Amino acid sequence: MARFVEMDELVTISEQMEEDIGPIIFVNKFNVNPVDVDEFLKRWAADATAFKQQPGFISAQLHRGIAGSGTFINYAVWESTAHLKRAVNNVGVQARLSEYPASIVISPHIFKKVAVPGICVG
Repeated sequence: MARFVEMDELVTISEQMEEDIGPIIFVNKFNVNPVDVDEFLKRWAADATAFKQQPGFISAQLHRGIAGSGTFINYAVWESTAHLKRAVNNVGVQARLSEYPASIVISPHIFKKVAVPGICVG
């Protein structure tokens, strides 16, 4: 089973799920052993398909580090943390994690846009 490591040492993903805001960006960083990449991609695609069918899902994109990197980032947009929380419960994430190779480390975190004048909108 894959292992969780919090992305932020001060705020857990569970704490974030309790703050009802939206829209939100859900980022999941995966560290994957090169021998497990194919299995990871198969499992991630199955999970993404299940999440895509949940209310509040807007979009998702998987990225991989270059030069043979085993680091992947999933960037998903949700209408709100409440939608994401319901989806996590509906999809049965804990059971699905047992299907991932044990070498995989998952670090999830929830973000919101930040406005920086002259650079980006909030």
